[in-house]
Amino acid sequence: MEIRTFFDLIEWTRKLHEKLAECLSHCASRHSDERAAMLLEYLASHETDMKKMVAAFERQADPKAARTYVYDYMPRNPITIHLVCDDYYTKLGAGAISAEVFDFHEQIIRLYRTLAGKAEIREAAELVQSLLDMEEHETKRLVRQVERMDDL
Repeated sequence: MEIRTFFDLIEWTRKLHEKLAECLSHCASRHSDERAAMLLEYLASHETDMKKMVAAFERQADPKAARTYVYDYMPRNPITIHLVCDDYYTKLGAGAISAEVFDFHEQIIRLYRTLAGKAEIREAAELVQSLLDMEEHETKRLVRQVERMDDL
């Protein structure tokens, strides 16, 4: 998907969360380790929730901000994660799965921080800052929840 506007960025981010949720869910029932399978289910559920939160930004974004061009500020390959729904995650242990998903969120956070610093109009800066705040909050919540699972 070509990302030209902030609306495209939001839609692209929503699709990334959606695809990751599908891939994690796909592998959950196939994983031989019960703990890792439970983690995959939880992470898939969280990514589905994230997709819904990002979709809310699509519906509520200020039209002026949403139509603002962003392609001059986007790196060529801003996010790297395995999004092919094969059995990739079934080959990873719980720690590696967590690390991969946490890294995915950190990449989104870094991208939003970069874009927030480059937004030229106030509405676009506020939109990206709101996305950044949501992503940071949800990532922190995810990390805490996964750490609690480790404590069990």
